[in-house]
Amino acid sequence: MMTPNPLTKEFLSTFIAKHKHVIVSSVTKDQKPEAAVLGIIVTPDLRIFFDTLSTSRKFANFLSNPATAVVIGWDDERTVQLEGRARVPVGTELDALLQLYYKVFPDGEDRNKNWPDIAYIVIDAEWVRYSDFSVPEIIETKF
Repeated sequence: MMTPNPLTKEFLSTFIAKHKHVIVSSVTKDQKPEAAVLGIIVTPDLRIFFDTLSTSRKFANFLSNPATAVVIGWDDERTVQLEGRARVPVGTELDALLQLYYKVFPDGEDRNKNWPDIAYIVIDAEWVRYSDFSVPEIIETKF
């Protein structure tokens, strides 16, 4: 019997939401990779959102090259790899994302008010791979 494809946005956002910290990569102007551990939230439509500093390397990288990859999980030998485009959210989108973010990271509101260089990034998922090595099962999809 074939396993149903779990790669719906609902399945993936539920899986990702169980993980507050992930590894996010970016690419320098010189095409060199960089990675960082970040606290994130995920929306039901698979937008990854986090705060950073506008003075950070990753923020500068995202402005010059929005290509990014995210690695989520490893509990129970399950993981999601996600690739997409990073951008700076504005207006009502930013306001809505901040309200979701503060529910997971209440200290984010203090950073927003008191850190002069606070900045925000949202990653729109374009490709996702879900792996469950206990089965084993590896499934990919594009959005």
